[in-house]
Amino acid sequence: MKWLRTLARHGALAGIERDPMTPLQVKRIIRIARFGARVPRIPAYAEAFQACGPAAIKLGQALATRPDLVGDAAAHGLLRLQDRLPAVPFAIIHAAIERGLARPVSDLFASIEEEPVGAASIAQVHRAVTTEGVTVAIKVVRPGVEEEFVAALETYEWAAAQLEFIGGEFARLRPRLTIATFRQWTLRELDLRREAASASELAEGLTAEPGFRIPTIDWKRTSRSVLTLEWIDGIKLSDIAAIDAAGHDRKALARTLVRGFLRQAIAEGFFHADMHQGNLMVAPGGDLIAIDFGIMGRIDRRARQWLAEILFGLITGNYRRVAEIHFEAQYVPAHHNVAEFATALRSVGEPMRGLSVKDMSIGNMLDSLFAITRDFDMVTQPHLLLLQKTMVMVEGVATMLDPDVNMWEIAEPVVRDWLRGELGPEALLADRLVKDVRTLTRLPDLVRRIEAQFPIKGGAPPTPPLAVIEPVSLSFGWLGYIAVAVAAGATGAGITHWLG
Repeated sequence: MKWLRTLARHGALAGIERDPMTPLQVKRIIRIARFGARVPRIPAYAEAFQACGPAAIKLGQALATRPDLVGDAAAHGLLRLQDRLPAVPFAIIHAAIERGLARPVSDLFASIEEEPVGAASIAQVHRAVTTEGVTVAIKVVRPGVEEEFVAALETYEWAAAQLEFIGGEFARLRPRLTIATFRQWTLRELDLRREAASASELAEGLTAEPGFRIPTIDWKRTSRSVLTLEWIDGIKLSDIAAIDAAGHDRKALARTLVRGFLRQAIAEGFFHADMHQGNLMVAPGGDLIAIDFGIMGRIDRRARQWLAEILFGLITGNYRRVAEIHFEAQYVPAHHNVAEFATALRSVGEPMRGLSVKDMSIGNMLDSLFAITRDFDMVTQPHLLLLQKTMVMVEGVATMLDPDVNMWEIAEPVVRDWLRGELGPEALLADRLVKDVRTLTRLPDLVRRIEAQFPIKGGAPPTPPLAVIEPVSLSFGWLGYIAVAVAAGATGAGITHWLG
């Protein structure tokens, strides 16, 4: 109620209260929350979320990327939450740096600019020059922010438990498990050593994607509460006027953003999960720069194959295969009908195919998808929440850069090529080779354990020399693999044709 009253006092709930589609019960709660408050005529969205604390600021940052959902005015106001929050005084930050690195600042930095270049909900960033003369960015965790997050998370957990206790639709959405996953994300974000490691791993994964860069980490000047990384001059993607003035190709930037995200999520299984405008820049040469690696997502190989096949099936209109994958992954309970689910997916997918984002009704699409999950008893998948959230962010930023962007068109070649590499004959043969070699390496240990469990009475019979046994068995095995390779080559053309 405190948070609701804060939002109401800043006018942030006025639009929801006026909306004719808002349930009457929700309108009553809003009226109670704003009772006796002086509501401003112009809503102050950023100030409202900021007053609710760092956890609410994270929600506001996500909403800032979706003007199609919250409106242009609200999205523009919420942009200030991304890197323009009130800064902590430099004296406090200076002490935090020395405490975090356990060394005097003068031993590591020749100079630090007192005015921060960015101040967000968890940390703020200052430009500095190291004692070696290298220009860097220093990210410092705000003192006391961890305690604020823990208090907010306790409230979220309590609220989620009450909702799940009600049962029905709330139980299906599994709010407690969702909040537990959110707690894991946020507490991990507070450890800047994890963020540094994530940036390093992401940079390795994006080496094959031209036009997408990750700053280099200065490990010597990094700790749990202080992160030092390469300084890269650039223009924030939120500053469209500056991007146009610099002559950058916004359509190309949108394509690079979508391709880079797809490579992270599908090809590498490790992705930047906070890709809002404030965390993306364009360098003078046109490269896209990602910063702030506190929230990262990870998907295992099997789940990536399912996701890629689902996306490719939606792109190509193969709704039957998309439905089958949902049942194979157990996203949909087995008592439902595959054909019925495929028809439901077609009702959502067909109206969107071939359209640019600006021509889609995102609200109608979300309503339709939510109805499908409810009708087919699909429970929330917490391990995919980060991916869903990031997809929404990437779509919002790409649309801002290029209103005519076609997400399907950009995604199709990326997904097709990855599927060919993962599910084609060469990949199947490679997987079989790896499994068989691993099995062979375990055989000696298996034989020793069998002998230890069932010793031969009277002593073991003489063992033939190893050189006599191995060449025969191994040569037959490799001939078998060669035969499989020839057969795979003969059928490869058909599989390649299926993949496009």
